[in-house]
Amino acid sequence: MRQVRYQVAASLDGYIAGPNGEADWIVADPDIDFGSIFARCDTALLGRSTFLAMVRLGRVELPGMRIIVFSRTLRAQDYPGVVVAGRAEEVVPKLREQEGKDIWLFGGGALFKSLLAARLVDTVEVAVVPVLLGGGIPLLPPPAGRAKLRLAHHRVYPKSGIVSLEYAVGDARRAG
Repeated sequence: MRQVRYQVAASLDGYIAGPNGEADWIVADPDIDFGSIFARCDTALLGRSTFLAMVRLGRVELPGMRIIVFSRTLRAQDYPGVVVAGRAEEVVPKLREQEGKDIWLFGGGALFKSLLAARLVDTVEVAVVPVLLGGGIPLLPPPAGRAKLRLAHHRVYPKSGIVSLEYAVGDARRAG
């Protein structure tokens, strides 16, 4: 079964974007192999807000990936090249059963929260960037239930100070 991997950058104080959705605080590190990270997945899941932020930046494609945007208000005909779907909790179990690579839960926090509550997230992979934002969009918006995680891998990137943490979700092995 394909795994759903929440891969995200977060500030040390737990935000995935600044107060206005900004991501200019995310630093690049030449030692991070984004090619191998992206090669593990062939599908990206996005919430409406994250997708619209990409649209504003002129980036509505992720090379080699099928993009699925979860929204009750966006119209599919307005965004050719992406799939606009309704309820993630109904779509994701079917995606997990299809042939293919893993599924990248790209963002944002609200989509992560709903999929975690539905027990549809297998790994939480956070690149902790050494910055304190003091506010913004949280990694997991409150209120949220508790989820037990198990450290699967970690790596420190000395050039940037980024710490990459990969956790398996405690109850990740479950029927869809």
